[in-house]
Amino acid sequence: MDTGKMEEFISWFQGNDPGNRIPEDLAKKPEYAGRKLYDGVVLGVAAADDPVIVSLKNNSEANLDIMLPDEWLPGAKSVISFFFPFARWLIEENIGGEWPSEGWLHGRIEGQKASDDVISALAEAVREEGYEAVVPSLDPRLMIYMKYSGYPESLYRTNWSERHAAYAAGLGTFGLSRGLITERGTAGRFASLVTTMRLEPTPRYYTDLLEYCAKCGACARYCPPGAISVEHLKDHSLCDVYLAGIREKEEPYYGCGKCQCGVPCSYERPAL
Repeated sequence: MDTGKMEEFISWFQGNDPGNRIPEDLAKKPEYAGRKLYDGVVLGVAAADDPVIVSLKNNSEANLDIMLPDEWLPGAKSVISFFFPFARWLIEENIGGEWPSEGWLHGRIEGQKASDDVISALAEAVREEGYEAVVPSLDPRLMIYMKYSGYPESLYRTNWSERHAAYAAGLGTFGLSRGLITERGTAGRFASLVTTMRLEPTPRYYTDLLEYCAKCGACARYCPPGAISVEHLKDHSLCDVYLAGIREKEEPYYGCGKCQCGVPCSYERPAL
């Protein structure tokens, strides 16, 4: 299965599989039932031994200590990264305001399940062609934990990063919000798989971590807890407190996404 066939499969899934639509029995509003969650995909490939990926091993600056691709999967040759842009209605509904829209909460929870389902199906298709594949985000070895030191006061640390994998795979660069800006914007979800299939790496047409960011400050202005600023790193501790409040109010739902909606990079890479 080459990348073209993967894109075809994802396109079919988004158009035909009920997993890409809000189930009627879970819809927070009657009009949400059957609405699409994702619309399109951006796909990129990095070699398993790409220097950017290797640099994320015990990387204190990025607050990462990832398992390298060949630790997830011995003999790994490629890391395939996917960005699934949210459907436009979902993004537009979440512009402005102090609290996330109910549609956005569906995108965060039902949307995550949809992306997990399609990546799992792709991994199985790769295996059927005689290669091995692992989805780090769904692997029991995935670890997410808190590290308390330095600025910001608290940060999540993990042994895999979808956004950094996407950066390595040529999908885009970071913004002030620490979201990744792709050619289809920032509003969506990322996923990746590690495989023994050797694929041609996607060129990276950037050299700086923030190269696609206009530094306009729109994401900072829309951030309800004020966790983003033009001058400093994102303060994840403020984000954590705000999201905990959403979870308490909406359990099992949570999310925010205000920094991704109504900003110049919502739907595309901004012109600089």
